[in-house]
Amino acid sequence: MKHVIIILLFLYTTIGSVSAQRPVANQIKTSKGMLTIQPIFHGSLVLTWDKKTIYVDPYGGAKAYAGLATPELILITDIHPDHLDSATLSAIETTKTTFIVPQAVADKLPAKYKSKVVVLNNGKNTVQQGISISAIPMYNLPESPDSKHTKGRGNGYVINLGGKIVYISGDTEDIPEMRSLKNIDIAFVCMNKPYTMDINQASSAVLEFRPAIVYPYHYRGKDGLSDIEEFKKLVNAGNTTIDVRLRNWYPDYSK
Repeated sequence: MKHVIIILLFLYTTIGSVSAQRPVANQIKTSKGMLTIQPIFHGSLVLTWDKKTIYVDPYGGAKAYAGLATPELILITDIHPDHLDSATLSAIETTKTTFIVPQAVADKLPAKYKSKVVVLNNGKNTVQQGISISAIPMYNLPESPDSKHTKGRGNGYVINLGGKIVYISGDTEDIPEMRSLKNIDIAFVCMNKPYTMDINQASSAVLEFRPAIVYPYHYRGKDGLSDIEEFKKLVNAGNTTIDVRLRNWYPDYSK
């Protein structure tokens, strides 16, 4: 019994220490219970709703996910290693997980995941675990065959969770497909030059499609972190009703 208590205390201390590094999770009421939004790292987040857990672009290593529920669904947006991270995927329990990915990601996933994959390309949709998921484009402007993100390769996602419509941008600039979005309740919008867009493009797009809540995420670029405080000011200068929620998407999980 003494050994069991020691082990439990060790696990509690370890998991608690990791959890303390994570940004605070948010809860948002839906028509079927609460939606929990847990920022993880860079472009990674965990959504929990109706006893189902969704990992988006798992990245950051095993410690980043310690103590979190195993995922029913994993959504991956692109082939780059900050989105398709084989090391982090290997550290996650995926026995009962379905992967939602574009074809380019399916082609690069390790063989052990192939039987779990649902390929979803731009403009397509699927229902998994009772959750409606649509894939929309994500790409750089101007369009070019040698751009970092070409149209059609990766996916942004629009997800319906209990009537709350969630948009995940993936790696994109302020493309027409983003600007024309309607009725988005919660948006995760990237902003990191030279890979995606700057805060001016991002704020302009947000002011056009007007999500109720927006989280700037994926904001570490070549020259460091984008100024998300200024992004918030730009958005709220144009529309005071948009709830811009700032979180630290770059916690230190090494401690």
